[in-house]
Amino acid sequence: MSRLAVVPVVLALFALSGGILWVLGYNYDGLTGSSVTKIHPATYLTLLVFAWRTVATGNPLSYLGHLAAQRPATLLLLAITILVFASVVLRGRPNMAGLIDTYIAACCLVLILSDADDRLIARLRLLLHVIMTVNALLGLYEFATKNLLFPFRFDGQAFETDLRPSALQGHPLINAAVTSTYLLSLMSGAKDLPQARRFALIGLQLAALVAFGGRTAFVLTLLFGGLYGLRATYLSLRKGRVSLLAAAIAILFAGLAPVALTVLISQGFFDALASRFISDGGSANARIVMFELFDHFSLSQIIIGPDIEVLDSWRRIYGLEWGIENPIIRMTLYQGAFVTLLLAIGFGLFMHEIAKVSLPGVWLPMIVWILVINTAESIASKTTMLTKFCVMILCLYHPSTIRRR
Repeated sequence: MSRLAVVPVVLALFALSGGILWVLGYNYDGLTGSSVTKIHPATYLTLLVFAWRTVATGNPLSYLGHLAAQRPATLLLLAITILVFASVVLRGRPNMAGLIDTYIAACCLVLILSDADDRLIARLRLLLHVIMTVNALLGLYEFATKNLLFPFRFDGQAFETDLRPSALQGHPLINAAVTSTYLLSLMSGAKDLPQARRFALIGLQLAALVAFGGRTAFVLTLLFGGLYGLRATYLSLRKGRVSLLAAAIAILFAGLAPVALTVLISQGFFDALASRFISDGGSANARIVMFELFDHFSLSQIIIGPDIEVLDSWRRIYGLEWGIENPIIRMTLYQGAFVTLLLAIGFGLFMHEIAKVSLPGVWLPMIVWILVINTAESIASKTTMLTKFCVMILCLYHPSTIRRR
């Protein structure tokens, strides 16, 4: 029963954005409305499945011991998050929903997938390919027509001036981060995919990445993806074994790429992304100004977390109403340096464990994803990005992809 339930959990996780939930009458991204709706439906499903698995074993303590042996770092991060959540509640700090959605959901789903068999992983992998393909096609449709089907909304208010595609992931920057992770995972993971299909999906996701307009994700994906591609090509040529199909595709691409780029540039395909580099709406300045907030608080206040009202006042003075665009800085200011250090240690061990149980090559999307999330509040606030990242890595870099070849 729990194995069957994992599929709708992942489907809800990747297919229900805040914009879609708003249409369904569920105010997830806003501040108003019921506190129940501030938790993503996929998180509720994950917690229910995890609770069911724990009880259905007949011996919850034995099951937790089994999980501790298989995923000790994941269980450690879960325990740390629960302690931090208790601290947030007792001290009246913000981001209770964020801790549940960002960390508890991710840990619980990773623990559930630790016992997943090859058949379930293959099913989830196929689901990921379908969802990400639909997401890319929707993004390109919205980009071409300027008609956003499910735009990002805050308390129902759409941002009329931001016409970047929302597709299935909602916010354009979340779309860019998820698309970048998937694209790079196609390059160094997903070993069960035929080469022709892999190249087609990579091309589609790269086009969608341009449409979503995430500057950092786009640049880092081109840089690291390009270096990985050159290295992989060099190693293939050095071995003296080159697939005829791969060679034919490479020659065809090399011949058509300049023509395609010329047409796309002339049609303005890259104009929206280029404009983001020219005018970033104060994003770059915000990443510099945020450090000045520390000047207004003592060392003891920074360690335990300054007064929230005073902090919010200084944020408005410095023009940072839309966010502190770095998760470490944001977490330190709102939760204190001690809590941030605890979560950072747990998160680091958690990431190491995810990489350790995955196939070689996982470093490619992991490095880029960590760099991307450090350019926004991301995992310091409420987001499902961490859970999505874990699902993609555990499915696309699962050892079963090798055995199926």
